Amino acid sequence: MDIVFIKQLQVISKIGVYGWEKGVQQKLYFDLEMAFDNKPAADSDEINLALNYFSVSERVNQFAQQNQFELIETMAERVAALIMEEFSVTWIKLTLHKPGALANAQSLGVQIERGRK
Repeated sequence: MDIVFIKQLQVISKIGVYGWEKGVQQKLYFDLEMAFDNKPAADSDEINLALNYFSVSERVNQFAQQNQFELIETMAERVAALIMEEFSVTWIKLTLHKPGALANAQSLGVQIERGRK
């Protein structure tokens, strides 16, 4: 299976457990690796047969802006499920980074894999 990826997709969302976090927009970064059969698109050179990177990134951005969660674990699960359902992706590896969340760390985050390659 082929892997289509998007690295360091920046989105803005309200996310966090603490009261002060719930009222502010924060940057999150997604790394997405998605199993998708690229052969039909490559053979025909037709965008409608490919996994559209722009559409995936726009949908993730829209979802992050329209939803608020306390946990990055919840955001990661919901985004993975959304991509698998809306874009017919059979496997996804998603890493969600929350930069600046720890004073002595560049970033923290979670990484999940769902589905089958």
